[in-house]
Order: sequence, then C-alpha cells, then structure tokens
Amino acid sequence: MSNLSSLKLVAAKPRKGENPREVRRFKLVDKIDTQLLLARAQHEGTPLQLTRIKTAIDLETGLKQKIELPRKIKPWWWNGENGKTNIALKYGSKVIEISPGLNAIETEGVGGVITTLEVLKSAVLGGELDAQIEGLNKKTSAGLKRPTLSLKGKN
Repeated sequence: MSNLSSLKLVAAKPRKGENPREVRRFKLVDKIDTQLLLARAQHEGTPLQLTRIKTAIDLETGLKQKIELPRKIKPWWWNGENGKTNIALKYGSKVIEISPGLNAIETEGVGGVITTLEVLKSAVLGGELDAQIEGLNKKTSAGLKRPTLSLKGKN
C-alpha cells in the first residue's frame, strides 16, 4: 500500500470526444506549418524533401513492408500579374475566403509569404477563421448527400 500512497489520486471523467472546431484548427495549422517549411526552404535556396510512409507488399516474399516515398507539396503562393506574390489559404482543396469576395493575400516575395503564414497560423489558433472553416465544411457536406432515385409506378 505504500506504493499507492505516493500517487495523487483524483476522481476524473474521460472526455467524450474532441471538439470538432479544435480538430479543424489543428488540421489547418498542420498544413500551414508544412507551407512554412516549404517557404523557408525556398527562401534559403535549399531543397525540401519530406517523405511519407507507405505499406507495400513485397512481390517476391509476400510480406508487408514499410517504404518511404517522397511527398509532393504544392505551394499556396504564386507570382501575380503586378509582380507581387499572392498567397491563398487552403483547407483541403478549398480556398478560404478570409474576407467576403477576397481569397488571396498580397505580399512581397517569399519573405513576405513566411511572415504572412505566421500571422495566419496565429489567427487560426486564436479562432479568428472558425466561421470561414465551418462555412467550407457545411458547403462540402451538403454536396455529399446522395440523390434518391424514384421509380414511377412503385410505391
């Protein structure tokens, strides 16, 4: 009993699940961190080689093995018509409108992309873009409903 007396015992209930808002925030922050790595590597002129792990079956032995494959990352920024660098914030494959009708942020080169991404990351963590993210989720989930087929003559 002396071992148990050294522990701090409490009455606690486990959480029923994660807050969906926080899950969406951290998903977006993870993607922003990846874009930050890409922007910093491009700014320094060094190549960025991220990998992913895939399980594959060896054809000769029939055993499963894990292999590392290069991961493709598409930058969220591009050079605009006026010579400035534009950056769009993406959630999945959808572009988030930060303000109604405005979907990109204008910056000065890759250095500006880095500072913009850091500001966006703190805004997402602060919950400033929750409404925009939820709006994207509602649009995509509404489009996933399967149409029903009604046959004439059958009740």
